[in-house]
Amino acid sequence: MTSALRGRTIVMSGGSRGIGLAILLAAARQGANAVLLAKTGEPDPRLPGTVHTAVAEIRAAGGEAVAVVGDVRRDEDVQRAVAIAADRFGGVDICVNNAGAIDKSGTADLSVKRFDLMQQINVRGAFLLARACLPYLRRSDHAHILSLSPPLNLSPHWLGRFPAYTQSKYALTLLTLGWAEELAADGIAANCLWPQTRIATAVIKNLMGGDQALAGARDPEIMADAAVRILSGAASCSGRALLDVEVLADAGVTDLSRYGGGEHPTLDLYVDPAIETEGEST
Repeated sequence: MTSALRGRTIVMSGGSRGIGLAILLAAARQGANAVLLAKTGEPDPRLPGTVHTAVAEIRAAGGEAVAVVGDVRRDEDVQRAVAIAADRFGGVDICVNNAGAIDKSGTADLSVKRFDLMQQINVRGAFLLARACLPYLRRSDHAHILSLSPPLNLSPHWLGRFPAYTQSKYALTLLTLGWAEELAADGIAANCLWPQTRIATAVIKNLMGGDQALAGARDPEIMADAAVRILSGAASCSGRALLDVEVLADAGVTDLSRYGGGEHPTLDLYVDPAIETEGEST
């Protein structure tokens, strides 16, 4: 796995912090390059890190990185990030759709502005990024599109809780699974990755219960370890939407205690208890 990502170039939306940064740091330890397209060029008192501090961390971990301050919703910013990747590193091997917007309001309480924001970031932004990367992915012998989106759980429980957010994330999953089939002949793999449990990020702390919510959340490194296994080619999963624990279990990793979250971590959105049992036993 160490040699598989050495010299490979990842273009990621977001990545200043949380799961995205954890993935880039894990890839950097194997010698990968990264281009981060994110809006956080200046510090925000509510959120740790910027694209610039993320680049410094990636370089310290052994990789090379470039920060691109921009908005994944803007085609010109996306094209600029991909052009920088091509100019600096010679192309793009991996496209990671990491940026996301969440609002768990019900239909009556959700503003049209917030609805549009989720569609534009979670769906449009991912489409723009994958589309811009496509000419370079077709030239790579290690091409992969990875989207942080969930398996399609059509249980009425989930469909009825916050339909607008669910629609946007499921749309990203459908796009990604569609790319896996559409681009298979070009040698481009595509799949989705989602956490089985909540992950200790600023979103969990700020929107889902503060420090108490963090106590039941696993470290972002669990997603990073799963993602790097997928992106290294160690896991054959194109066309599948996987939970992190499924990827790690396939690698023989079943003791997840080092990732934190306590004895019974809180399950993430769209994950049912039955899936938890299956993920830990396979």
